[in-house]
Amino acid sequence: MLSQRQGIIVWLHSLKQAKMLRRFGNVHYVSKRMKYVVLYCNQEDAKGLMEKIASYPFVKKVEPSYKPFLKLEFENSKPDKAKEYDYKMGI
Repeated sequence: MLSQRQGIIVWLHSLKQAKMLRRFGNVHYVSKRMKYVVLYCNQEDAKGLMEKIASYPFVKKVEPSYKPFLKLEFENSKPDKAKEYDYKMGI
């Protein structure tokens, strides 16, 4: 069974320590221009890891990703009739 994953965004003063964050989870993305790291970890461990990462002196701010808590199934979405007709033509 797969465990739920949680994204953590870590804002840094310098990118020198970005490599060190690999021990907390999977580093998904490192932005050189904006100096942040997107890190994925287990959802159960996310709160503890966020507090631990925030205690380091090279970290500006730590934010959780809210994607696991968003509802991705939209209601009252009406399909476009023109596009639906084009798809049925078999072009």
